[in-house]
Amino acid sequence: MDPQTLPDDERALYMAIKKRYKVAFEPFRIREHTLQLLKITDLEEILAGKDPLKDVSSFPFWIRLWEAAIVLSEYMAGLPADRETTVLELGAGLGAPGLTAAAAGFSVTLSDYEELILDFERINAAASKLDNVRFTLLDWLNPPEMERYDIIIGAEILFREDFFQPLLHVLRRALKPDGVIYMAHDSKRRSLEPFLKLAEQEYRIAASRRTLKSFGGDKSIILTRLQPRH
Repeated sequence: MDPQTLPDDERALYMAIKKRYKVAFEPFRIREHTLQLLKITDLEEILAGKDPLKDVSSFPFWIRLWEAAIVLSEYMAGLPADRETTVLELGAGLGAPGLTAAAAGFSVTLSDYEELILDFERINAAASKLDNVRFTLLDWLNPPEMERYDIIIGAEILFREDFFQPLLHVLRRALKPDGVIYMAHDSKRRSLEPFLKLAEQEYRIAASRRTLKSFGGDKSIILTRLQPRH
């Protein structure tokens, strides 16, 4: 991917980011779709000496393409899509599942809590030649007025129990009454089960296990579907 081929606005964002971090584009292929994802290649620059094992809450989860995001991308690529169907990705990070949904034909909004993350998403959408993507800052603890979406998706977004109720509040505000939520998480993530116990009061929940083969060993990913109880 040649950054010089980016549109002017996104090229300017890229140049500003490149001054701060070591970055590189990597192709991301799902079925017939190929996306271009800009990644930080030197994690030490953004960790700034923090030990992620000591304080998980401060780890910048968005800088990695998680296995759960790959599984969710694959799932979205297989759904029947049209531009009338709206998708919101929560905690989108690099945006792989949402961008895959856009490549498949959905109208997509990517959200996260920090402008820098949205800048990466803007660059990734432009580099992937997608024009059916919007971007919005979304702080779950202080959500703005929101439109409602047909589908809400999220990969590896359950890592802090104090965010469970704020997340449920966002889902209530942002999902259409007949909408559906898809989430993907590593099967070892302990926060998944307590969150689903809370959510089952409001949602019918179905779950399936997907195995992602990798050089580092197979990863077991839990894909969950939540639909509002009526």
